[in-house]
Amino acid sequence: MSTEEQGTVPVAVIGSGNIGTDLMIKVLRHSPTLRMAAMAGIDPDSDGLARAARLKVATTHEGVEGLAKLPEFEDVRIVFDATSAKAHTRNAEVAREHGKLMIDLTPAALGPFVVPPVNLDDHLDADDVNMVTCGGQATVPVVAAVARVAPVAYGEIVASISSRSAGPGTRANIDEFTETTSEAIRTVGGAEAGKAIIVLNPADPPLVMRDTVYCLVEGAVDAGLQEEIADSVRRMAEDVRAYVPGYRLKQDVQFDPVENALVPGLGRRVTGVRVSVFLEVLGAGHYLPDYAGNLDIMTAAAVRTAETTAALRGWGKQS
Repeated sequence: MSTEEQGTVPVAVIGSGNIGTDLMIKVLRHSPTLRMAAMAGIDPDSDGLARAARLKVATTHEGVEGLAKLPEFEDVRIVFDATSAKAHTRNAEVAREHGKLMIDLTPAALGPFVVPPVNLDDHLDADDVNMVTCGGQATVPVVAAVARVAPVAYGEIVASISSRSAGPGTRANIDEFTETTSEAIRTVGGAEAGKAIIVLNPADPPLVMRDTVYCLVEGAVDAGLQEEIADSVRRMAEDVRAYVPGYRLKQDVQFDPVENALVPGLGRRVTGVRVSVFLEVLGAGHYLPDYAGNLDIMTAAAVRTAETTAALRGWGKQS
């Protein structure tokens, strides 16, 4: 899709780094719904602002305050925040004051967690939604897929990403990553207890994002129920792949019996079945390298959230 064929719902991006620039490219080249109206940053020499200017997108290097002064901002419906948790507080205030929907890609989590194929419909009226983490976007759908078939006593995820795709923000927020993702495993995925681990892989050439999801299902799980769980996971993977084409199951869903296991976070022992799911996320390569699937799934989920919300709120060709 060329810039001349953009959609009709104007959006703005705050943050001119890798995430913000990838968002801009996705909107400009690949969204049938959204129209890129403005980009705000704080570094006048950033590649993101330079690219935006070349692509005829309004820019400012004065952050959210400068964005609010741009004439293009008046028509903006949706603002993506690709800055930092600290900056998000003020960014969200400005968006709210001007009646804009805020989609937050920072660890701030002031608004509800949203994972598009799982719970977007529950938060269509929210004015500030949070995209959890890259690990959350990749793995929470799997936990939810298992939980909609059988109760999940415990969910654990291990997200392995290339160290090259982990910028200063990711490295400075490892604790927030684990805490936020663990909470989303419970509150969005439906597990009774959850744990998240992130691994920065220094391999060269860089490896693509890989995730392992373990779900402990309590009680008897016969062959029929196992097939229901596996089918639910496969269907959820298809739902995610609709907006993240590089998302895939690496192998069949695995089932292993567990007897009298002490479950972290529950304080009791459980007998049942451990469901193991192995994932790979290859990035689309719009601006970020294709091995950076961890970053790509965040921007793709944010765009999906914006497009779906815009459609359901009636922001479309008539805007």
